[in-house]
Amino acid sequence: MSCFEKEGSWSLSFAGAGFLGLYHVGVTHCLRQRAPRLLRGARRFYGSSSGALVAVSVVSGLSVDLCCSRLMAMIKQVEQLSLGIFHPAFMPIETIRQDLQDWLPADVHILASQRLGISLTHWPDGENVVVTDFATRDEVIEALVCSVYFPFYCGTIPPTFRGKRYIDGALSNNLPFADSPSAITVSPFHGTVDICPQSSSASIHELNAFNANFQISTENFFLGITSLIPCSPEVMADSCRQGYLDALRFLERRGLTKEPVLWSLVSKEPPAPADGAPGAAHDGGQEAGLSLNWTVPNVLVKDVPDFEQLSPELEAALKKACLRDPSAWASFCRSGPGRVLTYLLLPCTLPFEYVYFRSRRLVAWLPDVPADLWWMQGLLRSLALEVYSRMKDQLLRLVGLLVTSPLQPKATPPKDLAKEPRPTHQASGDRASPAQ
Repeated sequence: MSCFEKEGSWSLSFAGAGFLGLYHVGVTHCLRQRAPRLLRGARRFYGSSSGALVAVSVVSGLSVDLCCSRLMAMIKQVEQLSLGIFHPAFMPIETIRQDLQDWLPADVHILASQRLGISLTHWPDGENVVVTDFATRDEVIEALVCSVYFPFYCGTIPPTFRGKRYIDGALSNNLPFADSPSAITVSPFHGTVDICPQSSSASIHELNAFNANFQISTENFFLGITSLIPCSPEVMADSCRQGYLDALRFLERRGLTKEPVLWSLVSKEPPAPADGAPGAAHDGGQEAGLSLNWTVPNVLVKDVPDFEQLSPELEAALKKACLRDPSAWASFCRSGPGRVLTYLLLPCTLPFEYVYFRSRRLVAWLPDVPADLWWMQGLLRSLALEVYSRMKDQLLRLVGLLVTSPLQPKATPPKDLAKEPRPTHQASGDRASPAQ
């Protein structure tokens, strides 16, 4: 535990995960419940995309009940829409912005300054920026909205932060400061970070993209799809429970908990260490002086019959967040006949829904029209200048080749052939006369 003795010597970094941000909620709740000192003594909380939302919730002290309910509300909204995320009523940026306006405390910029790091990607050059200081509450909200803005998935015009356009921070730095030995990294994808699901695949191939390592496996492939197109609320709740179990495995491997909880889920007692075999269960070669107990088992959600015994608060929050509208009409829409009727009426209802929700977006966009049009004009001008510059360079190079080619010196005959005398014709009198 020597690497965690001095407060402020470590940080936490949350990877962007879309709807799998519920995994981060389970991780933070486990740390708050089992090792609160890791959250209190952390120097800074970094995050990109949905990881930044969870990081700001930790800094602001938001309850796990609120985090689960707001994330699950978006998942249930996608479930209710006939076309899912492709429905015109799906407006993630507007929903997230409104939630941040409603639930963030008034002094969040004071709490977040020098404690929160939000990863942003500058548009259009793709340069990564990690923002750690905020002057106002609106700046925190603007930075978070920029960090979760995925191009074309959330819209076509990137939002602004301090007068510049930014998009999803996961596209340039998905796991900020992942290479730092003092950072505790968290990701819902199988890989090599500190807190992540342990893969059952035998594949050892990894993909290093966006400053993060991903194991090349079918599990990560389906997790990537789930992060953009969520499953049912019950399935997504399991990702939150898995985050809790993976964080608990991290704590037990590093000896940060008082008793081996995970062993009680798979067997009665942990195996006894081998006598006279140093390092049989621990890796004592860590630079930070922290031994790792690699014998701690990997426990999945399906291995826990009663999750409420582990964390009653988290289980209660998830069950409450998964509750659906109990009204008769909502129950009919969720039923099989109701879904069939919805899809049968879709050609009639979709045009009206499209006009209605697009009109709402247009009305909400009106205050930003001048700035957005000015930005688009500048973008088109710079694009036109770039195309003109490249075409000009190509034409000048082509003209230069055409002009210089006729001025090339003609090839001279070989030296021996030039000095060779020309053959002369003999006079008619000198010709040999025919035989007389």
